[in-house]
Amino acid sequence: MAPELQTLAPGVHFLPGAVNSVVLEDRRGGALLVDTGLDESHARRLLRALEALALTPTGILNTHSHADHHGGNAFILKRFPDLKVFAPPLEEAIIRQPILEPLTLFGARPPRDLQTKFLLAPPSPARLAPEPGLARIGGVDLELIEVAGHASMMFAVRVGEVLYAADALFGPESLEKHPLTFCADSRLQKEAAARLGELEGVRVVLPGHGGPSQDLAGLVAANLAAYGRVTAAVREAVREGAAPVDELLARVCCALGVTMTNAGAVVLNRAVVSAHLTELLERGEVEMGVEGNRLLFHPVAGG
Repeated sequence: MAPELQTLAPGVHFLPGAVNSVVLEDRRGGALLVDTGLDESHARRLLRALEALALTPTGILNTHSHADHHGGNAFILKRFPDLKVFAPPLEEAIIRQPILEPLTLFGARPPRDLQTKFLLAPPSPARLAPEPGLARIGGVDLELIEVAGHASMMFAVRVGEVLYAADALFGPESLEKHPLTFCADSRLQKEAAARLGELEGVRVVLPGHGGPSQDLAGLVAANLAAYGRVTAAVREAVREGAAPVDELLARVCCALGVTMTNAGAVVLNRAVVSAHLTELLERGEVEMGVEGNRLLFHPVAGG
């Protein structure tokens, strides 16, 4: 076995890192790469690991468009320019035009501090992946499972008894390190995690961030509890008094013990609070209005 690759099942490996990359063998000397990591450094490790196993990449599947999951594409495509890159709907457009990620988070052309590799990966020519369900990509038979919520669209990948949950589930250390778990839609994030918990026959689950686990139910429960804590913290922040998103973000960070030290962290966590506010608005637990030229969120009267 290549020194850095770890095996989850015959022909199913992963390269651990800040983001996990999955390697799925096609049994003919090739392998589909699922998520390529943040940057060239991770991509180099991934290609060295493949070379040690005498494997050649047959394709790339990006589970979603966040820079830490497709930032390695560009380096791999320099070595293997004919590789096809697949991603879910909308996500493939962002991978082709990565400026859309920081632009969306900031709401306008992002300043230089928001154009780092953590928010702005090199572009790569992604195309639409097959629809959710059984599929064949890069010569590998797999199942794509829709798990939108963390991103606008995202796929988990199942091969036999192995489930790569992508960022629908996080390892315990990641949940502890990042209490404000990123999401584009907090309601869908919870629903996706719960659906994964209903899968039968999963022997091992690998989150996008964290080590493999044989306790799918326990991992799902930990993630749902973490997501619920964020919703509760946002609800309590609103109950402290009407405020705009940035003030609510400060209140939530105080409650959860989060310290932000750079612009990237602020715009990411601001998006998380906004997502949970939308969920609470839809539940009828908070209200939104414009007062004094400010967009404010406040408790429901009498609630």
